[in-house]
Amino acid sequence: MAGSFGFGKRVELGFDEAIDKVTADLQTEGFGVLSDIDVAAKLKEKLDKDMPRYRILGACNPALANQAIEAVPDIGLLLPCNVLVREEEDGAVNVSFMDPESVLSLVDHPGVEPLASEVRARLERVLAEL
Repeated sequence: MAGSFGFGKRVELGFDEAIDKVTADLQTEGFGVLSDIDVAAKLKEKLDKDMPRYRILGACNPALANQAIEAVPDIGLLLPCNVLVREEEDGAVNVSFMDPESVLSLVDHPGVEPLASEVRARLERVLAEL
């Protein structure tokens, strides 16, 4: 997956295994998962629509988030960093990360750019471990 707002790859893991591995690897980089949105389950519940598994994990590194909030209090509108784990129709699993450099480029503050670069570097290390 390549795009202006994210980066990721297909992984050689089952869906549940990918969730567990990305969560553990995020922890090694200082991130916790603040939210876990099971989109497929919600669409089934609300619209009776079946779709492949699709979960959005809201990842946050408390120390870096604190620095960003101290610099720009409204930056919470752009937090946390979303991590998408999705299953394709053929059963393949993709893990993608929101690109903090792209998203935080919306913020016009000199202290945010280095933080965004640090967060991206950490997320890239998580991706490399998958």
